[in-house]
Order: sequence, then structure tokens, then C-alpha cells
Amino acid sequence: MKKINWRKYTFEFLSIFIAVVSAFALTNWNANRNSKHSEQKILLEIKNGLSRDIQDFNGNIFSHKLSLRANTVFRDLVQNKPIPQDSIGLFYISLFRDYTPIINRSGYESLKANGLKTISNDSLRFQIITLYDYYHAIIEKLEDDVTEMQSFENYFASINRLLHPYMEFDDVGHLKMIRTPEKLTEAERKEILSYLWRLETNRKYKLKRYDLVINTIKDLETKIEKELQ
Repeated sequence: MKKINWRKYTFEFLSIFIAVVSAFALTNWNANRNSKHSEQKILLEIKNGLSRDIQDFNGNIFSHKLSLRANTVFRDLVQNKPIPQDSIGLFYISLFRDYTPIINRSGYESLKANGLKTISNDSLRFQIITLYDYYHAIIEKLEDDVTEMQSFENYFASINRLLHPYMEFDDVGHLKMIRTPEKLTEAERKEILSYLWRLETNRKYKLKRYDLVINTIKDLETKIEKELQ
């Protein structure tokens, strides 16, 4: 009887033990599967956001290059060289235009809401954090926060004060041409040239930062794609 009972209790114990371990393993497997699914979903959202960021940054790069073209036009004007008057209004606006970046942060915000540890790859997680909290911050601060980099605020009033006597407008008040400013004094000419030099220097610096950030984004996109695969 003792031998029979021992077998019976052993079988019951093993049955309960296997059931508990199986349930635990199933729960753990399901949790890991859900965690992996969440990770892949967030990585895909980040990747899509990065593609939109590159499009926005490329638009700003194009605009900054247009502003550099305007810089050249007004340098020629101040030096009494002929300039294209058919686009003078566009060039005058572009000369002082600031370009705010629109960064898509939805994927990164989702990651922070779920916990940064959702990204299991430590190196990839660090690169994502560095991009959003450092590299993107560089562009945002240069375009919006750093006082010396604000083109309109710093230079429009000073240059406009010296050039507006030579401006001509159509019947509705649109700028149609700027006559050669022959009556500028040498000091005034140098003043405008100094502003144009600073505007050009600032934009070229921003363009270098954009190139750095875009290369960083492309490298991260490649690593995310490998992780998704």
C-alpha cells in the first residue's frame, strides 16, 4: 500500500509541477513575444519618423542655399554690380529668412512611454537617445534658440535702413526693384558687407550641422533596418 501511494503522490506532484512550470513558461514566452512586438512596432515608428526628418532637413538645406544665393546677389548690389531684378523680392525675403526644423518625435516619445529598455539592443538604444537628445537638439537650437544665429532679428532692420531709399514698389506695394545704391558712403557699404559676411558664415555653419545630423540619421536607419530583419 505504501508503494502504491508513493507512486500515486509522485505522479500527482509531477503533474502539478509540470503544469505550473508550463504555465510559467507560457506566460514568460507570451510576455517576451509581446515585448518583442512592441519593440519592433516602436522601431518601425522611429524609422518612419527619421525618413520624414530627412525630408524636412533637406527642405531647410535647399532654403539655406537659396538664402546664400540671395547673399551673393546683395553683395553684388552693394558693390554696384548688375543683379537680376525679376526675382529681387524673393531674394530679399530669402536673405533674412530663418528655417525652423519640424522634427517627428512620435516614435521616440512612444519609446520613452514604454520604457527605454524596450529596445533590447544596448548600442541601438544609446544611438537613438543620442540622436534625439543631442544631434536633433543641435539643429533646433541653431535654428530657433541661439541669438546670434537669428538672421531676421539681427540683420533685417540694419540692412533695410540702408537700402530702403533705393527700393521701388509697384501699385500694390510689392517690391519690384532695388536701384544700385551709388550714394552709400564707404562706411555704410562696409557695414552692409559685414552683415552679409556674417549671414553667409552662419548659414554655412548650419549647413555643416545639417550634413552631420543627416549622416547620423542614415546610419541609425540602417541599424534599425537590420534589427527589424
